[in-house]
Amino acid sequence: MSVYQFTVQSPKGEEVSLEAYSGKVLLIVNTATKCGLAPQFKGLEKLYQDYRDQGFVVLGFPCNQFMNQEPVSNEEMETVCERDFGVTFPLFAKINVNGPDAHPLYKFLKQEKKGVLSPEIKWNFTKFLVDQNGQVVERFGPNVEPAKLEEAIKELL
Repeated sequence: MSVYQFTVQSPKGEEVSLEAYSGKVLLIVNTATKCGLAPQFKGLEKLYQDYRDQGFVVLGFPCNQFMNQEPVSNEEMETVCERDFGVTFPLFAKINVNGPDAHPLYKFLKQEKKGVLSPEIKWNFTKFLVDQNGQVVERFGPNVEPAKLEEAIKELL
């Protein structure tokens, strides 16, 4: 299995196959615009700008499961990310990352790289690094600043 087998929705509700990102290094992140870690959007965007021409893409998946920190509509979330954080990397419709309604992509990611204490996502801005073959290589906790991922990204590129 690989992440390419999954389909997600754009903020406008269109189906998007992750197969579209085949051959690229991916950083898959659950995000929230009202989270105290939201300034990480800028660091994620910097990584995207610095390495996208080499085949790197950040994929943002908004999630409202952690203290109601993504309470807005998908369209408003997209606007806030662009306006307040300068985000140009792909964002998708809100999903659940934990529990019985967790998106199948996140069930797969957590199965491939469990957290320190459990497979569950502990907070917003948990990051999964995926290689060009769609395999999950590494999981980074919410407090790991995007800049700290640069070496791991360069190694895969």
